[in-house]
Amino acid sequence: MSTFNHIWALLEPKIEYTNLIYRCKELWDSFPIEKQREIYLKIRNKKLEHVFVDYNPLLAIRNNANSLRPKPRQMSFNDYYIKYGTTEEKDGWRMVKPKEGNVFYERN
Repeated sequence: MSTFNHIWALLEPKIEYTNLIYRCKELWDSFPIEKQREIYLKIRNKKLEHVFVDYNPLLAIRNNANSLRPKPRQMSFNDYYIKYGTTEEKDGWRMVKPKEGNVFYERN
């Protein structure tokens, strides 16, 4: 059984989406096997946790192919001020004033 058959079975597309099978396979085959595994696990875990996965299998594959970028944990004083327009701590950010160096903001 090919890896595409596994993802297609996992997605369980409704009949109105079965016409997308060839486009989905083409997209799926464009990814290296490591990326296919990552996408498959991401979708499987979402389904196990009852998190929405797009009903359109083409969009489900495409949307889950994008790796999530980790949120920044540090921001310069200037970037923080540009973003928030204040020096007050917001959204989980806290000001750090090191003895040496520049003031920055940090988030856990």
